[in-house]
Amino acid sequence: MTEDRAGVREAGVVTGEDGVARCWWATSAPEYRAYHDTEWGFPVSDDVRLFEKLSLEGFQAGLSWLTILRKREAFRHAFAGFEFERIAHFGKRDVARLLADAAIVRHRGKIEAVINNARRAVELVQAEGSLAHYLWRFEPQARGGRLDRDGLARLSVTAESKALAKDLKHRGWRFVGPTTAYAFMQAMGLVNDHLTGCDARAHVDTARARFNRP
Repeated sequence: MTEDRAGVREAGVVTGEDGVARCWWATSAPEYRAYHDTEWGFPVSDDVRLFEKLSLEGFQAGLSWLTILRKREAFRHAFAGFEFERIAHFGKRDVARLLADAAIVRHRGKIEAVINNARRAVELVQAEGSLAHYLWRFEPQARGGRLDRDGLARLSVTAESKALAKDLKHRGWRFVGPTTAYAFMQAMGLVNDHLTGCDARAHVDTARARFNRP
């Protein structure tokens, strides 16, 4: 725990040797710390980055995010930078190539899901204008009050993430369930789930306030 400026002790916040207070999960590895400080929770409107995150969240199922984060550059190389218009044209040879690539997670179902989802993403852009315009429609109302580690644990699935997962499934997407959808929302800034007392929380609030919704 750490003390915030009001002197209230918050569960799940750790102050590092650099004097920065962070969510507890960011302290276990350097990759987590950089991701926490510069990416997680900051709003994103770029379609490629949004598709990448949906894809990597699918690969994470059953694994830790740190495993995926450490392989992210390899995933980007293997999947054409997650440019879904290109992935939509992947075929059997690409599946075989990806299954032989030890630098990524070699799971046939997840690999084929990314290719399928790329084709569905092309369709969605044709129907909605952009992935960003579609996905940000599911942004929840801002929550008030304090957020500690126990409170965050209760937010793994929400009404909005269920609605997003249901709609994506209706559109033919795979490996995007409600838990995956909410993790995506947290990472891409549709919500600010940095804990109360975490220094990044205010930075994310500022970024979200300045963000132009698609």
